[in-house]
Amino acid sequence: MRRPEADLLRDGVYELRVSLQGVHCRILYFFHGTIAAVVSHGLIKERVVPPKEIDRALERKKHFEANPRKHIYEEA
Repeated sequence: MRRPEADLLRDGVYELRVSLQGVHCRILYFFHGTIAAVVSHGLIKERVVPPKEIDRALERKKHFEANPRKHIYEEA
């Protein structure tokens, strides 16, 4: 997807802009191989994503990449 629905924020973290019943929010995610990992969601749409939210997403990305199997749900 492209702007305005999705955009690359920084260092591999993307945002997805969604709207449901007039409520606008953002989901921050990254790709790990074929997996799209959500690292933040429910951010109310502002003009820009606050830098501290991007920093938080990057920290979560780093934790995921250090041990992906710990963070991936698989059916038994």
